[in-house]
Amino acid sequence: MKALLCSTLAVVALSGLARAQSTREKLVGAWRLVSMEEPGADGKVNRIANREGILIYTRDGHMSVQLMYPKPDSGVSNDYVLNGYEASFGRYDVNEGAHTVTHHVEGSVTRGLIGKDLPRLFQLSGRHLIIKSVRPDEQWSVTWEHY
Repeated sequence: MKALLCSTLAVVALSGLARAQSTREKLVGAWRLVSMEEPGADGKVNRIANREGILIYTRDGHMSVQLMYPKPDSGVSNDYVLNGYEASFGRYDVNEGAHTVTHHVEGSVTRGLIGKDLPRLFQLSGRHLIIKSVRPDEQWSVTWEHY
């Protein structure tokens, strides 16, 4: 009887451990773009919800992100965006203590990002993931929702 009780408790404890997910595991999957926040020309932060996008993290450490700007903004180009479209892929690492995910860019629509490591602060809240740049000169954030 004592052996049966110990076995039962061990199974219950192990099943609880199996359900507990690491932060990295919580990132895995496909995320739909909800909104972006970025500074406007006047320096005030603007919330932008008319862009489309998807972010994917795989269990084996690969990532892909794509964003499409609406037609009026299709001419936008910068370090991340070319003609209103942002796309990159590569590997990623997570530092759970620092709450950062680093994208190691292997390919990008803007060739200047290829080979770069892009560390990002992240926050998980329910089904939402908020990502921000760690760079003080980049004042943007992106909110994603898990599919």
